[in-house]
Amino acid sequence: MSGWPLLLVLAGVGPVLLAEALLARYEVLAYAAGWRTPSTTLPAGMPYARGADPDLPPDAYLVYLDGIGKRQFRDTRDGGKLVQAVIDGAPELRVLGQVLPYSPLADPLADRPVWVWFRHHIGLLLFLHNVMQIFIAADRRYRPLYNRAVGSHIAAELRLAGYRPHSGIPVVLLSYSGGAQVATGAVDELWSQLVCPLWLITLGGFHNGANDMAHAEHLDRLTSSADWIERVGTWIFPQRWRPYRRSGWNRAERTGKITAHLLEPATHIGPKSYISPDAYLPDGRSHLDRTADTVIALIRSRTAGFPGRQAGR
Repeated sequence: MSGWPLLLVLAGVGPVLLAEALLARYEVLAYAAGWRTPSTTLPAGMPYARGADPDLPPDAYLVYLDGIGKRQFRDTRDGGKLVQAVIDGAPELRVLGQVLPYSPLADPLADRPVWVWFRHHIGLLLFLHNVMQIFIAADRRYRPLYNRAVGSHIAAELRLAGYRPHSGIPVVLLSYSGGAQVATGAVDELWSQLVCPLWLITLGGFHNGANDMAHAEHLDRLTSSADWIERVGTWIFPQRWRPYRRSGWNRAERTGKITAHLLEPATHIGPKSYISPDAYLPDGRSHLDRTADTVIALIRSRTAGFPGRQAGR
């Protein structure tokens, strides 16, 4: 009898996962077929970017791609604390925090009528949907379409935020967890449309390592030995394994484009996560403060003296 509860759970979860997989494929196929185009309309009163004066060229543009908790323009897993901390600590940046990594059509999941009921009654389905989107983005059959869709959307958002193609002003993609799959996939499209110097910073990055990063200047990997979720990504995706020398990730490593930075003892999620304002280090800083400080320092060091920065001034 002890097996009956497990069977009942599996019987209920199986169809849900199948439905989620089909829904995740629908968006990227609708984009490819031209049935729908990504929307660039934001809620009333929401700017396309915050931070540096929009009338003056910033030192860099920062696009934040959140983890699987991202369901609408305004929400993030930490209530926007990381983005705000970066804005407060680096007023020279223009920061975009509204981009939806898990929708090729840039359609907020939590705002769709069919999902309103689920949001209030079965919130787990919203997370399952975004998890499935990560695996669609990693699937070799759909990956080129997904990368083009989201890369085009990010480029459009950057233009609306004031970015001028060929200006030489750096663009930094800061991604959390599954957002790393989207960030690495957006590189080629962003380069094609904006011809901009690109830097990537992954925070507990969960991605398959297949995307080509030839047009990225560098990738800084913020990680921790206590982050088991990121480690799972290095185990389950063969392109992250060293024998796959031709994968995008391994090619980037061989050319010195990837640098790891340990943020011990942070975890991926929970009260001791990278973005926890309540977990403290011996130096008195919270994990959130340390992560924001690290991100800002990396952006300033990577883009300092870059010729394109002054070209826009």
